[in-house]
Amino acid sequence: MNPFEKSSFDVVMPLLPRRQLMAWLGGLALGSLSTAPAWAQGAAKRGGVLRVAAWSNPSSLDPATGGSGADHSFLWTIYDTLVEWDYDTLRTRPGMAEYRFSDPKTLILSIKPGISFHDGTTCDAAAVKFNLDRNREDARSNVKADLGAVESVEVTGPLQVTVKLKQPDVTIPAVLSDRAGMMVSPKAVQALGNELDRKPVGAGPWKFVSWADNQKIVVTRNETYWRKGLPHMDGIEFSIIADQATALRTVTAGQNDFAYSLSARYKPLIERAKNLKLITAPTLYLYQIYLNWSRGPLSNPKIRQAMNFAIDRKAFIAAGMGGLGEAAGMQLPSAHWAYDKNVAGLYPHDPERARKLVGESGLGSNVEITVCGWNDQDSLRRNEIIMEQLGKVGIRCKFTVGTVAEVSGQFFGNEKKFDAALSAWTGRPDPSMTYALMYAKDAYYNAGRADTTPEIDALLGESRAKQTTDERRVVFSKLQRLIMEGAYCVPLAFQFEVDAQGPLIKGYKPDLLGKPKFIDISAA
Repeated sequence: MNPFEKSSFDVVMPLLPRRQLMAWLGGLALGSLSTAPAWAQGAAKRGGVLRVAAWSNPSSLDPATGGSGADHSFLWTIYDTLVEWDYDTLRTRPGMAEYRFSDPKTLILSIKPGISFHDGTTCDAAAVKFNLDRNREDARSNVKADLGAVESVEVTGPLQVTVKLKQPDVTIPAVLSDRAGMMVSPKAVQALGNELDRKPVGAGPWKFVSWADNQKIVVTRNETYWRKGLPHMDGIEFSIIADQATALRTVTAGQNDFAYSLSARYKPLIERAKNLKLITAPTLYLYQIYLNWSRGPLSNPKIRQAMNFAIDRKAFIAAGMGGLGEAAGMQLPSAHWAYDKNVAGLYPHDPERARKLVGESGLGSNVEITVCGWNDQDSLRRNEIIMEQLGKVGIRCKFTVGTVAEVSGQFFGNEKKFDAALSAWTGRPDPSMTYALMYAKDAYYNAGRADTTPEIDALLGESRAKQTTDERRVVFSKLQRLIMEGAYCVPLAFQFEVDAQGPLIKGYKPDLLGKPKFIDISAA
């Protein structure tokens, strides 16, 4: 049987103003998509402490060793990146360094003068080389796949680094806007070793003060920050509050100023609260089932395909996401330039086809898989939905739940404890980064560290070598088709950002990754 004969997914769109909705559908950049009235213009005030309700404890505060996409909002307070991206489009722009290709295989980084780490040491060419070499060679690094195209890193001037590539790779600037481009103090790495996970030293707008597990993280102003006039706030206190209802109550009560990544079911509560502002915007944040295809039942492609056919994505969004989201048939949303509607339509909801594939697998009509998931209230509901839908086609899920950091470490780390994980992918500036981190052999988010196919490996390289958007779009169509036909994941739905902002702050700007940066916030 050819499991890919028909179909298309419906999109469950949010109740946004028409201008915002059309922007999402058309992929237009509109700046901040806040549903609240615009803030009054004027110079940002300096001072005050921003109090943030954060939904997850970090996995690590070392950008090279962390494994959770939820870490970024903490990391960006402590570390700056060599390259940055536009909030609305994710197009790259200079960060700590100017960048240019002198030829397709040579990237020149010119580090901006006057940047120092929080320990007083200078961020120069030697420090940048140290970081890039550590990120691609250190045994604990989880960003090696991002830098797989790098042949060598050379210091070619006090503030100049030359990156030689094995083959042309147009995505390297985007790579350097993420974890691989976050600069850590070499002195701190050498002095602290693995302790850097909990004692971070960067060159970002705030300096690390303390971290009480699952309770609070505190950062304070970096008085020698290289961007004049920033940051606006003297410090940030992150309260780790996994329960979203509790997080929202703390903002309503004035105990915190901001809560982010809230469930859509809290949108009406935020709108009704007189002292809160609702911020909502499209993101690349994707709920999906990660699969370890190197082991057990999931080494059988028919079971993986059956899982994709078994899921009713519209029902998942309605019951598990408050009706706010876009059904996902692949790992990019419909507004993305590399989206392919034919690939996205490979798996319509078809329980009968799913049951038939389970029967054809040779594993019997009832198959058991172990799955890990998050333990907050909304995630528990989503876990139940997936368990019910897969159970109807003969795939029984044995769920284990925990915090994001706990279950991520158990699934992606050395334990390899489960067959699958119901979790999220928080997006990356370039789609080649997403696919390399999940499907390249030995990549961190490839839980079994297993090969897919030689064709996928070749296309991963080609997706970075092609120079134009049109050429890359063709490559991604082929790559995404092979990934979804092989059913190496089960994409579920794209989430829309829902944040609650209190009356004491202003200036927050949402970004397409859906991971808050706080540098623009000031006291109201």
